[in-house]
Amino acid sequence: MRNPFTLNFGKVPTQYIDREFLIDELVEELTSDDIQNQCFMLSGTRGSGKTVTMTALEKRIADDDNWIIVRLNPTRDMISSLVAKLYDSRDFLTRFINATVNLSKFGIGVELTSVPPVADIESALEIILKEIKKRKKRLLVTIDEVSKTQFMREFASCLQIMIREDLPIFLVMAGLYENVRELKDDKALTFLYRSPQYDMEPLNRTLIADKYMKIFGISQEKAYDMAVMTKGYPFAYQALGKYVWDEKDHEMTSSVLAKFDEALSHYVYEKIWKELSPKDQWNMSFIVKKESITTAELLELSGQKKNEFSQYRARLRDKGLINVSTRGVISYTLPRFDVFIESQQY
Repeated sequence: MRNPFTLNFGKVPTQYIDREFLIDELVEELTSDDIQNQCFMLSGTRGSGKTVTMTALEKRIADDDNWIIVRLNPTRDMISSLVAKLYDSRDFLTRFINATVNLSKFGIGVELTSVPPVADIESALEIILKEIKKRKKRLLVTIDEVSKTQFMREFASCLQIMIREDLPIFLVMAGLYENVRELKDDKALTFLYRSPQYDMEPLNRTLIADKYMKIFGISQEKAYDMAVMTKGYPFAYQALGKYVWDEKDHEMTSSVLAKFDEALSHYVYEKIWKELSPKDQWNMSFIVKKESITTAELLELSGQKKNEFSQYRARLRDKGLINVSTRGVISYTLPRFDVFIESQQY
């Protein structure tokens, strides 16, 4: 058999632990007759499964012919891209635009001599959405790796207007914790604060252990030890599974552990580390000294005052690197991040 695990980001692996409850909740919200929300955000660290979850959601929605699904690239003019992709998405939209909407100014469709060209791309989108609504269909737009770019701000502002016009457009976007937060903090996009945000929580360790036990034919105890090592981090689940699969008799060996650490470092941790400020890195070097550490212990080790540390605590929390849900206690969230940080100090 081929190795059922993969390190490719975004692609749904063969051995995938889906976030069934989250996807069910989103599907229910999107398909409800009583629409409460039309914009949803998925946030998490790198490798936490945001893109895979969004892909799985798209596949579920695609089973319903009443939906049109469009993926947008956040580095391009998204309003123009959406109109162009809608033109190509369904025959009825292509026919409708070619017969009644002159989009020649934007290089879309055929030029209609009897109809003056639409001057504004937002107006064109509104006309198309009204046709989608008339046919009792809905549009789902998905955007991955969102951040506060000018294109994203323009698209979000346009979306807000379309929602106020009661048009059937829905948005699901995914991004890093800090990028989603920065977008929501934009004063012109306050409506995003009312939009549901789903954080990519760690996968259930019991589910991971059950998968490992069945795939490798190992004991429940060994499978659970492997699951604990992943800390529920989706990329770690895939990486550890991949290298154990390649090992003779599917055993956990020092070679597997070395490859596991290298994969975490190369594909995820080096990028995360470079995005941290020197002071953030310095604080993390103390936090990872124990699986969980009290704030008092940390302050004593680092020689900081509480008010001095609080801003870094908030930043590291917002990046998803630490868990501070237990009052006065800090723990790091990423598997073997302590090993990675130790390697950076030599």
